[in-house]
Amino acid sequence: MSQQPDDRPPNGSARRPRGTVRAAIVATLALAFVSAGFGFIGFLSQLRGAEEKPARNADGIVVLTGGSSRVSDAMELLAAGYGKRLLISGVHPTNNVSDISRTLPDNHKLLICCVDLDRSAIDTRGNAAETRRWAKERGFKSLIVVTSNYHMPRAIVELSHAMPDVTLIPFVVVGERWRDEAWWTSGATLRLLLSEYAKYVAAEVRVRLADLGLDLMPEASDQPAGSQPPRRPATAQAN
Repeated sequence: MSQQPDDRPPNGSARRPRGTVRAAIVATLALAFVSAGFGFIGFLSQLRGAEEKPARNADGIVVLTGGSSRVSDAMELLAAGYGKRLLISGVHPTNNVSDISRTLPDNHKLLICCVDLDRSAIDTRGNAAETRRWAKERGFKSLIVVTSNYHMPRAIVELSHAMPDVTLIPFVVVGERWRDEAWWTSGATLRLLLSEYAKYVAAEVRVRLADLGLDLMPEASDQPAGSQPPRRPATAQAN
């Protein structure tokens, strides 16, 4: 009895395409991991470890709430004449000037005359939108931006995108925890930095796509009426 020819490829040949796909996946994941690592290092290189006074004055000052001593540092800059007015962006809806004044009793007169509160922003992108509105109303062409060192890169991305014609001068606030211990020795600080890096990358990608005309997440003010999501209460943890 004659045997039929076997047209099946050898076992090694059958496994070769599967092995090639597996190798390509592993190589892609390795490349993504290495790129993320270098990106994180680049992100860390932008973070200042010490506070430095602005090199120049500006029309106005904006402080983004969410970290300790940000508002007090911004008030010191205003008192020193670095800007004409101060915007505190991301204030809780239930807070007013008197609430802030209780924590900064020495700056009561400045709070009354030269400080504006933004209670609408709930995240960094919202901070940028409200700051743009405020700067446009005041005719300001330069702003000192006050926020924590780890938050500054993302804040500048959002603010620059919202106000390309306004000069931004960063003033970083360095927390005590950052000064007291190296970030890699604290699990909480490392988690904070990794989370902020992920948000920073997402902001960079969204802004770059928007610059190319691919705005996948338009601002609420740009959406058709009736399509805007309900506004959540602002908190000091937004940034």
